Amino acid sequence: MKKIAIIFTGGTISMTVDERLKAAIPAMDGTKIMSMVTNIDQIATLETVDFGKYPGPHMNPQRMMKLKALVKEKLAQPSIDGVVITHGTDNLEETAFLLDLTLPAGKPVVVVGAMRNGSELGYDGPSNLSAAICTAIHPESYGRGVLVVLNDEVNSAREVTKTHTMALDTFKSLDFGPIGIVDQQDVIFYRKGLYPSLFLETDGIEPDVHLLKAVSGMDSRLIDYLVTTGAKGIVIEAMGRGNVPPGMMPGIKKAIKNNIPIVIVSRCPKGRVLGTYGYEGGGADLEKAGAILVNTLNGQKARIQLMLVLALVSEIQQIKTYFM
Repeated sequence: MKKIAIIFTGGTISMTVDERLKAAIPAMDGTKIMSMVTNIDQIATLETVDFGKYPGPHMNPQRMMKLKALVKEKLAQPSIDGVVITHGTDNLEETAFLLDLTLPAGKPVVVVGAMRNGSELGYDGPSNLSAAICTAIHPESYGRGVLVVLNDEVNSAREVTKTHTMALDTFKSLDFGPIGIVDQQDVIFYRKGLYPSLFLETDGIEPDVHLLKAVSGMDSRLIDYLVTTGAKGIVIEAMGRGNVPPGMMPGIKKAIKNNIPIVIVSRCPKGRVLGTYGYEGGGADLEKAGAILVNTLNGQKARIQLMLVLALVSEIQQIKTYFM
């Protein structure tokens, strides 16, 4: 049988309701969670590692990089055939994408979580975890980059996003759906991931990168504040095809003049940005000013990528080559 390392980081999958607080908090360690995953020892040998009991929002970029180092260490062990990571769902896609960018494709790495805690009816943690282990041992999972498994669906870390605050099928790849499904113990892959993998060989990360959403009538005040306080990078979720209100342009130009990269994505959940419009604040105007238009990443993933790229290069023209 294949041997899988399971790294427990916390999240809803580890939570139960605290009677004093009347709210869910991380309480279960890996041993407790695994005790509810029945018969899994019949298909895989497991090694459990307790990384922490962090709710999703407590997993900051520095902890993500420590997790990456641990995963890399496990993957390097000849006896380990793959790694499964439990994680809070609020920012699971960010950690999964960071791992996808910083780990070379090879042995399977699967990130999993739960939408219901251990005190709720229909706790989905054990079923999701068993599906993740089935995916990690499947031979066709090799070389696909980091995968995300919940609700018996397999998604690429590059494509997937959380779409609903409570639904069990919240994680979706919006363009073409999941790359596969888990059917009992079998994994059926429908297709390859849409996008070519980018590998960033770095152990560093620049945390001082910020995400703004463009809205009607927005001006430059927030951008000016970030420039003044020493921000190292700014991602803007622009309107539609990649356009911003004209009042934002002075701040954008000021940031770029100060060698602070401005990365433009769309606030729309589907479709790519492009320099189609030439009016003030349009995509073509942003490109002319030196902003970096990024095709299909959402804001939170573009921010993760920029944080990692800034650990490697610092000039805007160099940064741009990592977003082509």
